[in-house]
Amino acid sequence: MAFVEIYWPVFLVALIIGVIVGYLVFRPRQRVRLTDSTPIRPHMATAVRRSGEGRLITDEVAAAASDVAGDILRVRVHEQLPGASGPPDDLRQLKGVGPKFAEMLNQRGIIRFDQIAKLSPDQAESLDAAMGAFRGRFARDRIVEQAQFLARGDVDGFEAKFGSL
Repeated sequence: MAFVEIYWPVFLVALIIGVIVGYLVFRPRQRVRLTDSTPIRPHMATAVRRSGEGRLITDEVAAAASDVAGDILRVRVHEQLPGASGPPDDLRQLKGVGPKFAEMLNQRGIIRFDQIAKLSPDQAESLDAAMGAFRGRFARDRIVEQAQFLARGDVDGFEAKFGSL
């Protein structure tokens, strides 16, 4: 009994640590289940990288160096975005594209639906990554798929899949 009287603070600390560890191990955890009707947010999606470039600062430096070397050697290192051919379209007709997002696309040379429809998955991903506060909209709102409908003039198909214009 004298042992317990002497070391009671150690037993108290051990009990407190045991309670904390027990809470951390057995606490209820949030379960997130995605269905087809649940919109996928950018931070929830596990994007499969199709290009060889990574997302670290060293990868960005390497990509920039290859761009500069490509300019010096006059070699196309990265594919260019498809050019515009014709009058500009109202990009705000796409679901999820408002005036500011449309203006950002216009500043990057994207002014027509057919330009967006012709984007490869890598091009769409890199363009999406450059959209700042609007990052993730291309995948979440399926903007490329919407643009494919509108580029070919299939308004009925667009409205059937995405709702009215």
